[in-house]
Amino acid sequence: MNPPPHGGNVAWAATIAGCPASALLDFSASINPLGPPPSVMAAIQGAFIQLCHYPDPTYSQLRSQLSCYHQVAPEWILPGNGSAELLTLAGRSLAQLSSTVMITPAFGDYYRSLAAFDGQILPIPWPVEQSFPLLQLQILPLKEAGLLLNNPHNPTGYLLPKSDILPLLSRFKLVLVDEAFMDFLPPENQHSLVSDLANYPNLIILRSLTKFYSLPGLRFGYALGHPEILQQWQAWRDPWPVNVLAEAAAIAALEDQHFQQQTWDWLTSTRQQLQQALSQLPSLNPLTSAANFLLVQTEIPASQLQKSLLINHQILIRDCLSFPELGDRFFRVAVRTELDNQRLIAALGACLES
Repeated sequence: MNPPPHGGNVAWAATIAGCPASALLDFSASINPLGPPPSVMAAIQGAFIQLCHYPDPTYSQLRSQLSCYHQVAPEWILPGNGSAELLTLAGRSLAQLSSTVMITPAFGDYYRSLAAFDGQILPIPWPVEQSFPLLQLQILPLKEAGLLLNNPHNPTGYLLPKSDILPLLSRFKLVLVDEAFMDFLPPENQHSLVSDLANYPNLIILRSLTKFYSLPGLRFGYALGHPEILQQWQAWRDPWPVNVLAEAAAIAALEDQHFQQQTWDWLTSTRQQLQQALSQLPSLNPLTSAANFLLVQTEIPASQLQKSLLINHQILIRDCLSFPELGDRFFRVAVRTELDNQRLIAALGACLES
């Protein structure tokens, strides 16, 4: 069986480890280990009675909740079946332009969404050990092109300063900024562009609730942008993309300020401890990250480490073979609980010694 292009494929990993999928400790998917919050689980259970009805096709209550959360008018919000569905719609829009500029390495689904509509990609290679190449974008004469960024960056976790992104918005026909991991930063540390939407009708922002609230199996994301663009996307897609359980979960999640603060309080110190522990292991160099994952440079082939961890310790890490620019020189791990992280460090130490 071929390695998966995404993290979180425990069914594949279990065949390598020779154990049930439930026995694996999964560091490959960057999901908040503190969730799902009880408020969200209660909301899902309370929505079971709604399964006999179609969802509201306009998602008025959900969009109203998102409107209050972001201080953006409801017509500037489009809920979706995970950010992946919305990324496909974005790929259709971007494919209509001359090309789409993308800093690489980049999330693999960006390639998929553009390839689906024969979109042209103009890659800007970034050696991740060096500074981020945003200055290169400021000199590109590409008024009829699109730009696709994510912030914090995936797979490095690097946080792009808002002040560096804003000058780029007027240089491209359409700019898509994927902020799937922005929620993991407390509000005072975020560099989100949501507050700038009204000034840039060519700007679209993607958000996801599934990582922060630990709901990847439920699938929920949303786009924020100019109503004309979102109306076009709505016309392209199937009706009722968000089911009633996901809608109820999203509304409850946005209201749960206690869980949000709990996550922010947990992540900063736990991520720092994990980074420090990884840096003390021979042959490993973890990069600094603002997200809930760490990209780790390794002198031992990452695929070899992954296999050894699976077979000997039932631990799954994310290799970076799906990022051609990184290959076997890097792997990625999610930040999990302190006990889980200690188990990872001990297992990595044993693998490196052997």
